[in-house]
Amino acid sequence: MAKREVDIVVISDVHLGTYGCHSKELLKYLKSIKPKTLILNGDIIDIWQFSKSYWPEAHMKVVRRILKFVTEGIPVYYLTGNHDEMLRKFADFNMGSFQLSNKIVLNIDGKKAWIFHGDVFDVTMQHSKWLAKLGAVGYDTLIILNSITNWLLTAIGREKMSFSQKVKARFKDAVKFINQFEQTAADLAVDKNYQYVICGHIHHAEIRKIESTEKNGSVVYLNSGDWVESLTALEYHNKQWKIFQYKPEDFIKDENDDDTTDAEDLNAKMDVKNLLEIFRQDKG
Repeated sequence: MAKREVDIVVISDVHLGTYGCHSKELLKYLKSIKPKTLILNGDIIDIWQFSKSYWPEAHMKVVRRILKFVTEGIPVYYLTGNHDEMLRKFADFNMGSFQLSNKIVLNIDGKKAWIFHGDVFDVTMQHSKWLAKLGAVGYDTLIILNSITNWLLTAIGREKMSFSQKVKARFKDAVKFINQFEQTAADLAVDKNYQYVICGHIHHAEIRKIESTEKNGSVVYLNSGDWVESLTALEYHNKQWKIFQYKPEDFIKDENDDDTTDAEDLNAKMDVKNLLEIFRQDKG
């Protein structure tokens, strides 16, 4: 199957190592594209909730697919988020075409793009990290219950539903938080004279022009969403941004697809699991 060429791909909030991660779907997406630049905008690996007892083969295959891009010389930027904040002490690490950073600024066809995860705007992260971690566990549990419910709904021919989206829609504070997050990002980007500001963190894919609070300019705000519920990514090609949303019918398995990357011995994943356990336990 021919791969789709894309200039820039941005994904975030994959949460590898958790039950809610849609790694199989993400793997199909990554196999379908040929990006010139790949940006992993935080919370790709969930070190907060990492457990050595849960690291499925499909999660390792996602890691291998990303490493394959690196070996092919494709620039891959890993920007840290709150769930993988342990990696921040290694910021500015470079290895070949791979770069680990907290944030980056890219020149995209003459326009400056400010790209970072966005947890810096989260008051809970700033002052009550234990509460944020507790909420992460609760969210993961909600996703598991949602998956079971959707399996039952599908079995009886009913439409799937999203618990968390219903919760967000029901509570005005959740909508208010998203709006404040987007406005804060836009205001800072305008002050810094950026044309794009690209975030993750809030699991809400978006592309829209936002005017600053001071009415002194505007910026295009983009959010890549997540691979837990919405299964979205940002794509830039032919000087245009769009939100990609995964749909199963677009990824019918090609029986003749011989992928040597997936056929590799995955026993080495234990090394990755041990490394993540070290990060999780390191409080320094």
